[in-house]
Amino acid sequence: MSRPMNRRLRNVAIVLGVVGAATVVAGTIIDLTMADLHLRGTQAGSVPTGMVLTSQNCNVCHSGFSVENDPMSTWSGSLMAQAGRDPLFFAQMSLANQDAGNAGYFCMRCHVPMSFVSGNAMPADGSALTAADKDGVTCHFCHSMVDPIYRPGESPTADLAILNALPGGPPEYYGNAQFVLDPTGTRRGPLTDAMAPHDTHASGFFRSSNMCGTCHEVGNIAVSKQPDGTYRYNAMNQATPDENPAMQFPLERTFSEWRLSAFAAGGVDMQGRFGGNGPTVVSTCQDCHMPKATTNVCVYTPERPGMGRHEFAGAGAQVIDLISAFTAGDPAVDQAALARGRAASVSMLERAASVETTQTGGQLNVRVINETGHKLPTGHIEGRRVWINVRYLNAQGTLMAERGHYDLLQAELHHDDTTVFEMHVGISDFASGVTGLAAGRTGHMVMADTIVKDNRIPPRGFNNEAFAAAGAPVVAAEYADGQHWADRAYSIPAGAASAEVRVYYQNTPKEYILELRDNNHTDNWGQTLYNLWNQTGRGAPIEMASKSINLTTFCASDFNRSGSTTIQDLFDFLGAFFGQDPLADINSNGLISVQDVFDYLAAYFSGCV
Repeated sequence: MSRPMNRRLRNVAIVLGVVGAATVVAGTIIDLTMADLHLRGTQAGSVPTGMVLTSQNCNVCHSGFSVENDPMSTWSGSLMAQAGRDPLFFAQMSLANQDAGNAGYFCMRCHVPMSFVSGNAMPADGSALTAADKDGVTCHFCHSMVDPIYRPGESPTADLAILNALPGGPPEYYGNAQFVLDPTGTRRGPLTDAMAPHDTHASGFFRSSNMCGTCHEVGNIAVSKQPDGTYRYNAMNQATPDENPAMQFPLERTFSEWRLSAFAAGGVDMQGRFGGNGPTVVSTCQDCHMPKATTNVCVYTPERPGMGRHEFAGAGAQVIDLISAFTAGDPAVDQAALARGRAASVSMLERAASVETTQTGGQLNVRVINETGHKLPTGHIEGRRVWINVRYLNAQGTLMAERGHYDLLQAELHHDDTTVFEMHVGISDFASGVTGLAAGRTGHMVMADTIVKDNRIPPRGFNNEAFAAAGAPVVAAEYADGQHWADRAYSIPAGAASAEVRVYYQNTPKEYILELRDNNHTDNWGQTLYNLWNQTGRGAPIEMASKSINLTTFCASDFNRSGSTTIQDLFDFLGAFFGQDPLADINSNGLISVQDVFDYLAAYFSGCV
């Protein structure tokens, strides 16, 4: 038997629970062991309990001087602060644990990292989490982080001994929450002249995107890339064969998307698009997500220019809505700060894209431009989507037709007549045979081993080969190297005088929320999430960008826009019709059907209409 075939059969047997240390239990496909989940870095119990401080310890000195700028006021309204109170996260983790027992232990490394340090990340359902754990990504966690890759002249000299003392050595990659913490609790930050009543170390790590990559680069450590580029489940009860996230099935590639963009390669002058009073050239994650301000960082220090606001705004406005409703009445949660955090998130979404429109005959051309340093949308692969909405109006301003309509009452997107930018994962035939799950697109994220779709818009500096090698390929779409925009053409209905084009974002779509509810058979998180979603507007989409255009009359029979109607127009139309090209939708009803053939022939033989 060949070695690859022998390995495949062995892995099938192990995943099915026939051999190996893990035991399949009721309701799960596999049970992951601590060996499967092991990664290098700080381990549970290696930081003394007295060194694990809550963020309230920081509140005394780092708040109270500006709700718009001070570290505590801005951080407390962010998803970082509320990651341990996020009902969407807990509903997602419930399904992950159902498919792969103990998977939640891996999830909590990023969402509630101090629970991993304290040991409260087990049981993997989060039932042992304390009030302190629910602070999410805390001040102490970030500000005691050590760059796992020692850099002379940038890293504090104390870091070298910390790294050398780690069992198995320090992590070699940024990602999968392979973090290293200073066991003495000594705070770190970017300032070389910090004045504080506690010990501090100046660290260049805090001005580097590498720090953000710690948690914003996630691979499934139980599913590894093979030499042929496909992915396969690992043999169980042993550590991942390669800790490089690029060699694991992609769950989030935000860090690599940035790392391979023009922003990382010298920066891009965004003309102040992302706010703050710092330089207009954007190069790091912090430049956008921690905009600069002239402010204090502590009540004991004077104002400084160029201090990063700790708002960490991203695309999480709809999740903040869920958290706000879930924590109503909780004295540990500042609802006013959450409202500010939501506003910052909406503002970030409104700056993340721009749209351009032109007309060519009976064709409306829409270009959506990605203004970010990563894919649009980026982040966690489940739920997040961006789409184009087009509304055609007649001369009286009455709506004639619409593409990409979103029904607010039903919370449903009509997606067949527009472009939706998103990523979907799936189960391969191999994985289906192993797990019993249906092949094709899946909501069983933890068991996925193939990418079904990823047409998300790349950032400036995009390169197909480099992105594919990093586990961030384009799938079911085409983008040329360097392209950071997407084009879509729409047929214009006869009589349309103008068009309104909007780009929308959503990360809690109805079908995803229902999936988390209906597939949950172990706890109440799915139902809790659904109730909160209903209570908070059902994930109503957020407008990112818009553009209006006045339309001119056109000749419908001149299909190829040559300026005259010839037999070639008929051939071109028929080619588009049989190829299901959206431009063959002559009557602009959102469907390509035989009626379009009749309507085009009528226009062709009668001349311009």
